[in-house]
Amino acid sequence: MKIVDKISVKELSEMSEKMYEPLVKAVVDIRKRSLVVDAEMHVDEEAYLLEHDSQQQDLWGINLYPNEFGKDNFIEFDSMINIRPRQNNRSRGVEDVEVQRRIREVVSEAVHE
Repeated sequence: MKIVDKISVKELSEMSEKMYEPLVKAVVDIRKRSLVVDAEMHVDEEAYLLEHDSQQQDLWGINLYPNEFGKDNFIEFDSMINIRPRQNNRSRGVEDVEVQRRIREVVSEAVHE
């Protein structure tokens, strides 16, 4: 698990080989604009970021599908850590379109071919 400034699709593909599906779990801090990848569970990445001065309300779990880079389904907004009734997010998805936009920005800044 690591915080990445830049990461290639090739590196993500290699990470995905450790998973049961061709995906990489990631957590985005939308305030600090950081991305942590390469853990078996989103909760571990969330804990890692909390230990590095992130705030829980800024952290959102996603899945990245390296084989879908450049397509709409490259990012999947699905994680148990996203269930937050106090933030009006009652599902594993990310319901707020603005939060989705901010997540996409962080990912697009970090992931390259």
